[in-house]
Amino acid sequence: MSRTLISKSVTASGLATLLAVSLVSASPAQAAEQLRIAEQFGITYLLLHVARDQGLIEKHGAERGVDIDVEWLQLSGGAAVNDALLSNSIDIAGAGVGPLLTVWDRTHGNLNVKGIASLGEFPNFLITNNPDIQTLEDIDDNDRIAVPAVGVSVQSRFLQKAVADTFGQDQFDRLEGNTVALPHPDATAALISGGTEINTHFSSIPFQYQALQQEGIHKITDSYEILGGPVSPTVLYATEDFRNENPDIYAAFLDALDEARSVIEEDPREAANIYKRVTGTQLDIDFLESIITDEQVSFSLVPNNTFPLVEFLFDVGAIQNEPTSWQDYFFEDIHAWEGS
Repeated sequence: MSRTLISKSVTASGLATLLAVSLVSASPAQAAEQLRIAEQFGITYLLLHVARDQGLIEKHGAERGVDIDVEWLQLSGGAAVNDALLSNSIDIAGAGVGPLLTVWDRTHGNLNVKGIASLGEFPNFLITNNPDIQTLEDIDDNDRIAVPAVGVSVQSRFLQKAVADTFGQDQFDRLEGNTVALPHPDATAALISGGTEINTHFSSIPFQYQALQQEGIHKITDSYEILGGPVSPTVLYATEDFRNENPDIYAAFLDALDEARSVIEEDPREAANIYKRVTGTQLDIDFLESIITDEQVSFSLVPNNTFPLVEFLFDVGAIQNEPTSWQDYFFEDIHAWEGS
């Protein structure tokens, strides 16, 4: 058979197949769905670190038939996180329950920002390198208190609650002028060095324990004492539109968090190694594991003891919309949980 006949034979018999293949090849590949998550500093965000290190969001997305491309952003302070969420620069915010309540109140009836889940229960310590400060009454005009975001961060809200309990509710913002916005790592370094105006820090894990290892630094009070028990200080939240428009991504994210929780509970030492890998911290593995397994620390997704802080913020006029329960500022996906 001649070369011409072979060519004609293939062209005639395979035209439909070749055309189909060319059409498939010309079709663009399905683009991955982007998920932008903002986190901050510390073991408080360990659930996210584990999910990131183990590719759990991508895994659970694939199980639901969704290719998820996760972008991780690190910010400092609830104000910056809220600005990023409201400007549509991120999809999921990781910040204190204080910033959540601020943005929930601000977007009530429009964007309807609400909580997704808790990142766990962790005590926040108010610590100082000033030996003259033993109680809040000892703080004077010359003292400076580092918080992630002045007046907005959960540490600022804890401080306001403590001040109101000490001096009266009408003076809840009495120490506002003493506070300075500073990321936890920088505030810890300032406190340890003693060479700056910062002599007090409303801290978080692991930074508060790192600082307390240094001679001359002591605790004044903590969030568990202020709220009367363990509290979930840090949460994840998003807009109602994001949740409604991305049900599979949202569900995959919740599944990933739950698996990350299991990883931490089943192998806390590996969780400590993950924290070290993701953050690049130089802290000792044994030290990190001791924090993860501390009896005061839990990586439960269930919000706990947040409502007393909400009631306080409404009473002092920090928020204008009065919730009737914790379920008002968390999405209904977790309403069956025994939160508070």
